[in-house]
Amino acid sequence: MIGARYLLETPLDPEKVAAMMAGEQSAGTFVRVPGETDELRERHGARVRSVRVVEERDAPTLSSAYLERKGQAGLWRRAEVEIDYPEENVGANLPTLAAVVAGNLFDLGEITALKLMDVTVTPDYRARFARPACGIAGTRKALGVDERPLFGTIIKPNIGMSPDEIAALVKTLCEAGVDFIKDDEIVGNPACAPVAERVSAVMDVVRRHRDKTGRSVMIAFNVTDEVDAMRRHADHVAAEGGSCVMASLNWCGLSGIETLRRHTPLAIHGHRNGFGAFGRHPALGIAFPAWQVLYRLAGVDHLHVHGMGGKFADPTEEVADAARRCLTPLGDTDDRVMPVFSSGQWAGTLGLTYDRIGQARDFMFLAGGGILAHPDGPGGGVESLRAAWEAVSAGADLSEHARRSKALAMALETFGGR
Repeated sequence: MIGARYLLETPLDPEKVAAMMAGEQSAGTFVRVPGETDELRERHGARVRSVRVVEERDAPTLSSAYLERKGQAGLWRRAEVEIDYPEENVGANLPTLAAVVAGNLFDLGEITALKLMDVTVTPDYRARFARPACGIAGTRKALGVDERPLFGTIIKPNIGMSPDEIAALVKTLCEAGVDFIKDDEIVGNPACAPVAERVSAVMDVVRRHRDKTGRSVMIAFNVTDEVDAMRRHADHVAAEGGSCVMASLNWCGLSGIETLRRHTPLAIHGHRNGFGAFGRHPALGIAFPAWQVLYRLAGVDHLHVHGMGGKFADPTEEVADAARRCLTPLGDTDDRVMPVFSSGQWAGTLGLTYDRIGQARDFMFLAGGGILAHPDGPGGGVESLRAAWEAVSAGADLSEHARRSKALAMALETFGGR
């Protein structure tokens, strides 16, 4: 069975609404139809596992013309609902899986709010889908970094630089000691820096750096596009010796990411931009635990979870939970993905991150301004992160440790009041 957990709001009996939801998303509709036998229902019908009322409200979150026509009033109850769907109804089909656990449920007239909170799958069902091509172990092996988080940054300014200007910045960042560099999500294939020219210019720098130092730097080139173009872009990255491509998951969609995964052995850096539209409201949309299952089944290797103490609205515990879920296998083999912390990150947020995810070291920590805007330049930014890591991994105080690290002291002075 495929399990789905929802937060439901309705003025009607939540148990009856849950049963209606199960029928709507499996073998039934609002009335029994010819051919809908008991045997068919037994084999293909979804089952309500539990319903638990958690709150009563005086007003609905959303209006419903259906309920208004019925003259329905009264208390609006919020309930946690768990429904199991037969795997046989779906098969190894991600878009259909999404349609089953979500689909028309958000439009049902009996419901005034609904959030898909989580999706669970069996190990056997998970095995029917793609796994990460690189995942955590493959990413670490490609970079030769074993015992600490991966420190990286983002090409800034976001857009407007030419391929040669981007390559020059990448050269500076490679020399500064970063492990990872990514394109911004809004840079796909712009006229100022077409993806093919950008990849060739940047990879020339990366190869020269590797030949000179023996040290690899992973570049996540943004290949977000329509599917055929994404495949062409990925092929060009591979031909130039690259190891990673980035895609905006919500806009490429499940099928687009699945197709990209099947096509390329490169690491897929999954960017979640736009997720707030799906998950930010506490009573509407799709929560990260459910959302990440779908894209992990599509085969991504890295997954953005936002950042702690950064510039976005996510509560710290929500970010931490997202990272912990990335680090938890879905099946009975290691299909974990690398959580990526980004948004307003710098040396001073590293300790909070490390503590809140249970002192795990398998994460990517991206600092844009925290590296690029460091008073001592990108080299100082990277050094401040490494010094901060020395402190937090040893349980030492950052301020005390900064007495031995000029770069960390400058970071604390520059970014500490933000």
